[in-house]
Amino acid sequence: MRSINHFTGGVGFAAAVLGVWLSGGVGAVAASDADVNWPQFRGPNASGVSETAAPVTWNIESGENIRWQTPVPGLGHASPIVWGGRIYVATAVKPGAKPELRTGLYGDIGSYTELEPHQWRLLCLDKADGKILWDTLALESVPRTKRHTKSTHCNSTPATDGERIVTIFGSEGLYCFDMAGRELWHKELGRMDSGYYAMTNTSWGFASSPVLHDGKIIVQCDVLSGQFLAAFDAKDGHELWRTPRQEVPTWCTPVIASTPARTEIVVNGWKEIGGYDFATGAQLWTLNGGGDVPVASPIVAGNYAILTSAHGKYHPMRAVRLDATGDITPLNVDDTNAAVVWAHARKGNYLETPIAVGGLLWGDLDGVVTCFDAKTGAIQYNERIGGGGQGFTASPVAAGGKIYFTGEQGDVFVLPAAKHFEVLATNQVGGICLSTPAVSEGTLYFRTTEKLVAIGFKK
Repeated sequence: MRSINHFTGGVGFAAAVLGVWLSGGVGAVAASDADVNWPQFRGPNASGVSETAAPVTWNIESGENIRWQTPVPGLGHASPIVWGGRIYVATAVKPGAKPELRTGLYGDIGSYTELEPHQWRLLCLDKADGKILWDTLALESVPRTKRHTKSTHCNSTPATDGERIVTIFGSEGLYCFDMAGRELWHKELGRMDSGYYAMTNTSWGFASSPVLHDGKIIVQCDVLSGQFLAAFDAKDGHELWRTPRQEVPTWCTPVIASTPARTEIVVNGWKEIGGYDFATGAQLWTLNGGGDVPVASPIVAGNYAILTSAHGKYHPMRAVRLDATGDITPLNVDDTNAAVVWAHARKGNYLETPIAVGGLLWGDLDGVVTCFDAKTGAIQYNERIGGGGQGFTASPVAAGGKIYFTGEQGDVFVLPAAKHFEVLATNQVGGICLSTPAVSEGTLYFRTTEKLVAIGFKK
């Protein structure tokens, strides 16, 4: 049993809509908004992609392309989000010493039990200089569940629509704030106990992030018992629908896929990978099998949902048509059919959510990067980045045709968004990093365990 070490809301979801064939299938975001706002886990349309170029090289010690660095209290793998000139970060603060965090590649399924009260906070920073503008205390209590040795008590990335900010503080509930940090409402979601289904005494921490779309908040709560997908009204938090799921614990975030025919919610899993009607929660299609510890989030590339999971016998990468209906499960995990258009049984991801740019797709399994043709599944290359000694938890992002892969020890490998393999640069962010970065107007925002670092061309 390997460790779960992607607790960044993605625990994640993504779609890239560049290239001719990729132009269909995903609702467009105005270029100006997409360049400025990074409103949820992996940004606009959950793509992880910005068209504006960011620095390829930087240096923490010399200050080259370092715009600012701001300490962030507490510990959390929740990614930063951006709206306009503000950055929002969720965190869990434990009084006294910094909580212990064990990084690297290891198979320990152990947990930390923390009996001290924690403070769950939402911070707002000025995007220009990193100054903390406000710091809202949402609640203070003893955590209701344990966390994995590589996890935190604040893994879910907030989401915003410019009117409100929503976030999940694990078992402590779903919270909604206005843009000034004032609480508008909160809802109990129940005990979000996420652990290994075969050993129900494990508890690794909740990680799925909320999705805010068209006035509704979508939450995927696949935990040890009572799994469900639900929609809440963003204005007052009342529940609109709830669909039970027969699933194992997952750490994935749903993605919204809009086509001319329908708007659906695509979710990852093991027993009930599937698509659900956005308006009603009715299941549209279902797919069974793959890795039995699903962490990576689904992404949308053109008219396909890209799905990957790992642990156990398989770690598949598969493409499913967005107009699929019914049970589309093939006889074997690497088989295809009318709905599953391509599949590789052992070329998928465990922890990181894949990324698609310009008709190509990249996945990373412990530093081994595989590049696929997103339409056909043909493998362009399969190469290692780094020396093989560190874990990779943060999901990749792209800016200006470059892809940024972040290792847990803070090494960032920059690759071209191209069919050929090349490491353009390797940089450091100056600390342990398991959180997926945000990108806005050519600046990368990395959250380490100690601080938020803005990396961009100095203005």
